[in-house]
Amino acid sequence: MKKRFYFGLLIMLSFSLMSTTCSTDDDDGSPNDNSQQIAQAVSTAQSGTWRITNFNDSGQNETSDFNGYNFSFNSDGTLVATNGSNTVNGTWSVTDDSSSSSSSSDDIDFNIFFPVPASNNFEDLNDDWDIVSISSTRIELIDISGGNGGTDMLTFEKN
Repeated sequence: MKKRFYFGLLIMLSFSLMSTTCSTDDDDGSPNDNSQQIAQAVSTAQSGTWRITNFNDSGQNETSDFNGYNFSFNSDGTLVATNGSNTVNGTWSVTDDSSSSSSSSDDIDFNIFFPVPASNNFEDLNDDWDIVSISSTRIELIDISGGNGGTDMLTFEKN
């Protein structure tokens, strides 16, 4: 009788262990390699000066806040926005965010950061933007806010 009990217990434990080690992930197990897309995005951004042609902050068109500013994405990670009389310095990068909980397993973030007060218009650009599309003359970015669910759109076009 004890043998049957232990055998039954062993079978139940085996099934429990097998069910916890199974995965519903249909991934082939190989890591995503976004290095080529990241290199392309970096190269494109560094290829000249850009201007914001669309900035929509949760339904509010705030493009005019950046009229006259040219943006330079430098190879050392610095970001410079200047309109001739005012210069705002920040940082930028393009990173692989495939470890996030986003719906895309090959998510690439276009990160922008200006160390400015919250009241400064450039603070609105601070985010880890998702790339919608990128070409030699246009970079389209989007961010869906986790807090209020608002959608921000940001478009740079080459000068």
